[in-house]
Amino acid sequence: MKIHDNTLYITTQGAYLSKDGTNIVVRVEKQERLRLPIHTIGGIVCFGNVICSPFLLGLCGQEGVAVSFLSRNGRFLARLVGPQSGNLLLRRAQHNASSDSVMAAELAKVFIAAKIANTRYVLQRNLRDHPSEISQPVQSAVSYLAGLINELRQPLSLERIRGIEGDAARRYFSVFDRLLTSQRSDFMFTERSRRPPRDNINSLLSFIYTLLSHDVSAACQSVGLDPQMGFLHADRPGRESLALDMIEELRPALADRFVLTLINRQQVSAKGFKKSPAGGVSMDDKTRKAILTAWQERKTDEFVHPFLNEKISVGLLPFIQAKLLAKCLRNDIDGYPPMIWK
Repeated sequence: MKIHDNTLYITTQGAYLSKDGTNIVVRVEKQERLRLPIHTIGGIVCFGNVICSPFLLGLCGQEGVAVSFLSRNGRFLARLVGPQSGNLLLRRAQHNASSDSVMAAELAKVFIAAKIANTRYVLQRNLRDHPSEISQPVQSAVSYLAGLINELRQPLSLERIRGIEGDAARRYFSVFDRLLTSQRSDFMFTERSRRPPRDNINSLLSFIYTLLSHDVSAACQSVGLDPQMGFLHADRPGRESLALDMIEELRPALADRFVLTLINRQQVSAKGFKKSPAGGVSMDDKTRKAILTAWQERKTDEFVHPFLNEKISVGLLPFIQAKLLAKCLRNDIDGYPPMIWK
């Protein structure tokens, strides 16, 4: 089983990454700031004006270390990986499942049922912590989501599954602002907005979703799955549909709760965000660095995986789920066991 590797985030503008033997060297203004063995990390994420030498990129490809390039504000630009790993039989099984409408729908149902169950977990957790402040609207949303989960127990087409996912997302985000216990005026939320995010909290959500997507895509490739061949999300050139499928079950408990914690504990503030003339909202470097530090700390937290019944770190979860999906596609286990938080 793959041991959890850290992810190296480079946010300093003008940083230059190079190779020295099997070490990654980071220089800023020709001064060495960091040196670490490549085998100690699982991925590199570069924000803005960050340069990687071709020799380092070659080493990363050989060692299976994915390198992602994002804009300074966190918009995904590109991702470089080495040769596709894994055996042909697994990818063929993935292709067959993706092409079979019945099999694809069954896997899509599992992803979405887990996502809805985990959104209920987020809402119920806040109900327990702050019952008097948010109870009635949030409790209504919890009941509505339970009904959607019951509907997913029936045979459904992919179109209907996608419709249920959309209904669940709208109802969940309709009460999302009620989960804020501090800074509510600075982090007002009315609806989910993307490309660009239109407010502070959407800027946070999009940023964390991008970071989580990087980890999920790397996890898929690490076990030999093709991250572009999905079941729920339609195939589209350049889109990592499988990674988007798998992130669905992880977003509520990992990303959404993390964002709520940042705001409620006042680890971020409104002064760290700015709105462009076009209406998009981005965060400054100080806020981005603070979020990345907190995100890395969150990934070191440990919990007992419900299917494996073993203690693992949060950062390892995408790799565990990718391995379980690969086992499902090879028929080594009966069905894919999603991660459902309780």
